[in-house]
Amino acid sequence: MLDSGKRLTAICCLTAAAGWPVVFAQNRYVAPAAAGATTQAVLTELWRQPKDIASENLLYGPGGRNHEPHGPFSFVSEDLDGTNPKYDVRDEDGVKWKIKLGAEARPETVASRFVWAVGYHADEDYFLPEVRVTGLPGHLHRGQKLIQAGGVMRNVRLKRTQDEKKIDTWRWRDNPFVGTRELDGLRVMMAVLNNWDLKDENNAIREEKRTDDIDKRVYVVSDLGASFGTTGRGLSHTKSKGNLRSYSRSRFIKRAGPQFVDFNVPSRPGLLVMFNPHEFFSRLGLRWIGRDVPRQHARWIGDMLGQLSREQIRDAFRAGGYEGEELAGFTSDFEERIAELKKL
Repeated sequence: MLDSGKRLTAICCLTAAAGWPVVFAQNRYVAPAAAGATTQAVLTELWRQPKDIASENLLYGPGGRNHEPHGPFSFVSEDLDGTNPKYDVRDEDGVKWKIKLGAEARPETVASRFVWAVGYHADEDYFLPEVRVTGLPGHLHRGQKLIQAGGVMRNVRLKRTQDEKKIDTWRWRDNPFVGTRELDGLRVMMAVLNNWDLKDENNAIREEKRTDDIDKRVYVVSDLGASFGTTGRGLSHTKSKGNLRSYSRSRFIKRAGPQFVDFNVPSRPGLLVMFNPHEFFSRLGLRWIGRDVPRQHARWIGDMLGQLSREQIRDAFRAGGYEGEELAGFTSDFEERIAELKKL
């Protein structure tokens, strides 16, 4: 286990001759490079020690105020991945962004801030109540009804994609960090958020530019949109994502034993999903992610989240456009989950 003051990293030597990666992760996978092979060091990172959680600005999140998007935006292309309407655009500064419309726009913006605050990599997400996009085609495959005259879109999440380079996806069951406190902590964070859509395809390995000769690859949960609603997939997106009533009524910790904790996320999908057998059984196969988390690892996340002030938590939900009773309710429920973790 790494000391808390160090980054969780794995050094990979890419063997050019054999074409297979040789991985050094937590001193558990150690193998020499092939004799005479040319190798290149790769820094692989899941988590890094936060500088000062209590001073982080959760209103602006990982991108900060300096990276805020500036409209108007010009249309580049339509992204047909996933289930929500998405469009690639550029802002007036020439920066690339991905617009997401629909039920995930608000909760994903909020979730990115909490994940980032405790040391995990997260997208630079911003929520805007209204944007204007020029150059839209006459017909879009998705989201046409959500766009008003003049290219006006409401309740929009913008993800900064400038310089983003995805090279692969990663799997919850098979990655260099299996068995570490930091990966277990990420599992706990998904339960805190009620992020039930934990398919491997929602995880990304990205390459980051560095000034030295070492390549850096970061492991990210790249889709956090199914958060702050129900604990598992249902038929209604309005209840399963960004729904205060669903979040408040959901059960957080399912069982807390002397050594391990079971969380209720992701839970069994709704019975109506049984009409799609592939979807139903694939969802059943994700439930292990919230189970058998070492109690001390869950408490570790609770202690880090406990450094956030109420105002910081409110700012995170304000960043997603929540206000009034929703803002107060989400803030209170989130604080209650932190308190449950700290009691472990």
